[in-house]
Amino acid sequence: MAVTTADGSSKKSKQSLAGNIFWKLGPGLITGAADDDPSGIATYSQVGAQFGYGMLWTMLFSFPLMAAIQEISARIGRVSGIGIAGNIRRHYSKPYLYGIVSLLLIANIFNIGADIGAMGAAAKLMLPGPPALFIVLAGGISLTMQILIPYSSYVKYLKWLTLALFSYVITAIILHEPSWKAIHATILPNFSLHREFLTALIAILGTTISPYLFFWQASEEVEDVTLDAKEKPLKNSPAQAPAQLQRIRFDTLLGMAFSNLVAFFIILTAASTLYSHGLRDIQTADQAARALQPLAGQFASSIFTIGIIGTGLLAVPVLAGSAAYAVSEVFQWTASLEEKPRRAVGFYATIGVATFIGLLLNFIHLNPIKALFYSAVLNGVVAGPVMAFMMLLARNPKVMGKFTLPRALHIMGWVATVVMVLVSVGMFITVSQ
Repeated sequence: MAVTTADGSSKKSKQSLAGNIFWKLGPGLITGAADDDPSGIATYSQVGAQFGYGMLWTMLFSFPLMAAIQEISARIGRVSGIGIAGNIRRHYSKPYLYGIVSLLLIANIFNIGADIGAMGAAAKLMLPGPPALFIVLAGGISLTMQILIPYSSYVKYLKWLTLALFSYVITAIILHEPSWKAIHATILPNFSLHREFLTALIAILGTTISPYLFFWQASEEVEDVTLDAKEKPLKNSPAQAPAQLQRIRFDTLLGMAFSNLVAFFIILTAASTLYSHGLRDIQTADQAARALQPLAGQFASSIFTIGIIGTGLLAVPVLAGSAAYAVSEVFQWTASLEEKPRRAVGFYATIGVATFIGLLLNFIHLNPIKALFYSAVLNGVVAGPVMAFMMLLARNPKVMGKFTLPRALHIMGWVATVVMVLVSVGMFITVSQ
């Protein structure tokens, strides 16, 4: 029975509304959470340890850029009913398609390897046993989830895994953050032309705006259309457009805001502990967790560590899945996490191979920092061209019908694209110096 509150509403109806909102969230929320993977945690920890509060402002700066480009990717998928790689294949020459998807696949494999390694190292901090065992378990669990659990059920687990990111908010609260000094640094940007600062800025933007997120969100919108007989690509069913485009915007804005909020708190935690105690050389996520223990206590360190494992379980499937969707669209294979492996052999084979090679990278003595570096460089190289193709696709009536981008989103999308091209150029300049 509903319990009526003082304002005449019922607790039951409010709980139902909250539940409906949560379950309507999907591609945007999961994409935003996957952005804060163990590799991202390592990057944000490094930045906080090296620059203190000085780069907190980048979270405000990057938010509208990543929100715009992710909404555009979602619109392409929902309106056309085809993923990004599939649309590029239809409307542009194959060399462009092969080049972009090849670089995406390589970057994702390095990222998978770094994330699995970070998950294994984090598990080693909490449980006894050889590190190799935890690395294999991390890769095996991630792969098993994708192969054995249908998408309609699997996506529910991914949503719940996003809650792991609250561990970083909790850690900052334990440390009584944010301080007024941190708030001041967030609102008033501190910019420098020094090489170290520019490298960190490039790393942050390359981490927050990554190609695998574009492919994943577009493909999940396509997946949702495929699974629901009532849903159609919006260009074929204009009556569904108002509700779906509103849902996409809300889902994406909330997901990207969540992503940047968590990244903000990771930088904040590292700044208020590691930086303030002179620990400036933090290179991995588990190293940051170990360093937190004597400074912030066992509980804060454990919460930070649990977050690494939880976000890895979320991010590795997104990385492998986005690569599989892209490769499958190139070769026109069946691509769906809802299909059983025997009906989508190429799709699941790509997931398996990408995860397995990423796992193996941890056993060939590849420095985890180099793996992160290679991934960041490749993501930087791929992001600009992919975003440019996306902008062209999103304004093409053959792709979008009458649902081409509104002017404001079109402008913001090109701003984000130009920024990422400049980031890519800046990355090569700083590397060559």
